[in-house]
Amino acid sequence: MKNIFILFLILLFTTSLSAQRRLDYGIAVGVSNYLGDIGGKEKTRRDFVADMKLAKTRWNTGGFIRYKVKPKISLKLALDYLRLEGDDKLSTNPARNARNLNFRNDMFDLGLTGQFCFYEDNDLGNTYRFKNGFRAYAFVGVGGFYSNPKAYYNGSWVKLRPMQTEGVAYSPVGINIPAGLGFYFTIEKKHRIGFEANYRTTFTDYLDDISGNYADPSGMSPDAAALSNRTPELTGLDPEFAKNFGYDSGRGVGNKRGDKTHKDAYMTMSVSYSYVLRGKSSFYRGGYGNFFHKRRGGVRKIRAKF
Repeated sequence: MKNIFILFLILLFTTSLSAQRRLDYGIAVGVSNYLGDIGGKEKTRRDFVADMKLAKTRWNTGGFIRYKVKPKISLKLALDYLRLEGDDKLSTNPARNARNLNFRNDMFDLGLTGQFCFYEDNDLGNTYRFKNGFRAYAFVGVGGFYSNPKAYYNGSWVKLRPMQTEGVAYSPVGINIPAGLGFYFTIEKKHRIGFEANYRTTFTDYLDDISGNYADPSGMSPDAAALSNRTPELTGLDPEFAKNFGYDSGRGVGNKRGDKTHKDAYMTMSVSYSYVLRGKSSFYRGGYGNFFHKRRGGVRKIRAKF
């Protein structure tokens, strides 16, 4: 992750030198949640936000730089630090309750997105001074992330990836596709206050360390075997129902532990503040005030001659 931070700082510096009043940079804070194998209600996995548990909404924070390539198109590079979390105890699905798994994942996310403005007002309040504006946009791009899932076990958080709880060695680094909507207000040509909802589709099913079937515990360490199948920690389960969890040594196969037909995803919603470098751009001098790009009549200044 050190190399990612260095790359981010280099891009910030070099882009600033050639910004020509088209660049803003700032910070963002907000909330995060995920869609994976933990969560949901009484049904099995559902797509998009239906299975997200609001009780496990956590935080995200980060910084970004944004460069206006054309009047309607901008590029944004953002580095986020966020937390995802889930616990089977919160599900109303009896099978998920009995599976009894949990996780926490503190992630770094670096994304490059293209923003397309679909509505703008360059002169809020119709002052003809073009100091305050509003812009709404849709975006899509490509990103990379560093993932480090952990489970709460015996009073502490234990890293799960080295345990190979499903007998699978997966990478901590992955690729995602960020997409969403956002808007921002520009104040006095220099300051921007914004909001953004960003849904990231990934190509991994191991953000929560759960994907396929239970693995044979005989090839694991004692801690890995215990973290792979946590149903035995529960009391009062029907013995016949409990047989649906863990590895069936008699048949030589593992029961279903997760849904490997769906990849994991995560979402962030954040508010941001950014500063416009040098404060002015052709955006404010253009005199275009609404969605249909009708040019407003200018106000002619009359100077008194003394």
